[in-house]
Amino acid sequence: MPSEIARTVFQEEHEAFRRSVRAFLESEVLPQYETWEEAGKTPREIWLRAGEIGLLGTSIPEAYGGAGGDFRYDAVVLEELGRLSIGAPAWDMHSYIVAPFLTHFGTEAQKAEWLPRMAAGEAIAAIGLTEPGTGSDLGGIRTSATRDGDAYLLQGSKIFITNGIIADFVLVAAKTSPELGAKGISLFIVDTQAPGFRRGRKLRKIGNHAQDTAELFFDGVRVPADRLLGGIENQGWAQLMHGLAQERMVVAVRSIAMAQASFEATLDYVRSRTAWGKPIVSFQNTRFKLAEMETEIDVGRPFVDRCIELLAENRLSPEMAAKAKLWTTELADRVIDECLQLHGGYGYMAEYPISRSWTDARVHRIWAGTSEVMKHIISRAY
Repeated sequence: MPSEIARTVFQEEHEAFRRSVRAFLESEVLPQYETWEEAGKTPREIWLRAGEIGLLGTSIPEAYGGAGGDFRYDAVVLEELGRLSIGAPAWDMHSYIVAPFLTHFGTEAQKAEWLPRMAAGEAIAAIGLTEPGTGSDLGGIRTSATRDGDAYLLQGSKIFITNGIIADFVLVAAKTSPELGAKGISLFIVDTQAPGFRRGRKLRKIGNHAQDTAELFFDGVRVPADRLLGGIENQGWAQLMHGLAQERMVVAVRSIAMAQASFEATLDYVRSRTAWGKPIVSFQNTRFKLAEMETEIDVGRPFVDRCIELLAENRLSPEMAAKAKLWTTELADRVIDECLQLHGGYGYMAEYPISRSWTDARVHRIWAGTSEVMKHIISRAY
């Protein structure tokens, strides 16, 4: 049943946009999704179609081909992807994580070159942060960028890179002043056609199969100096810290949407499925489990909505974003696991969407900072 607490974060223009996003996903993405999962990547055509309807440029400024909206429009897309348990195409990485770095920190030339193409789906973006052995420790990265005349020589590798196989460019974190530790990081816009750039394996994952994930190698890639994000060395750490609140809200919004959708699908299932001649929903254990799940979702939703509002106003703190990600990702795993259990054996079958939600949601407690890292961020003030 619908919550008695009305959502106020979205206005009619957001809901009108939601209807167009939902229609697009249901007509052009869902019918092809199984094929993409088998292929392990998404075709360029669907990126171009998403660009045509404005899905990729929701918060990219109008001057650079976007709609000029705020994070609320991004959240609408994320909620609809979560509602349908669609993990790919990884538009969230492209539009709501990478694009804001260019919008906030790029030079005029960098924004003019890349943002219109990103909004149109003509240039697919990835971000290269994680390295083998470093995990969430960005300060420990070893990829280096050494100045060489009018360019930088990039040497190193990255792992677990979403869109790594299909990306046209990667926003790469590298050490320009290793002696400064984390404060010596810079971000570079690296064209994947550049000599010395090499894609490694397309990594096999337990979920999000249609979303390609790769190893990337930089073997002396010559990156023109004008591809240094913002044009100033050693600003990467500050740039990354600025973007982390939004990255974590991207995960939080999708997670609670997946929890809500899984609950609703399970409620329909237990009402129609029978055991010992009675609907499963009639058993006390089932009803208690449903009550617990619905309560947790209803309690969490207003908090997430408030965080969406604060982010749209550029007032969301890193600590609050960490709380949102910690709570929603842990919540989604609890809820979706209970929902799969209530589906019984059918829940373990790939033909039921709950099975995909179960595997896809698990990584949310890991990427954009693990739950343990979120607890560290929240507890720093103690």
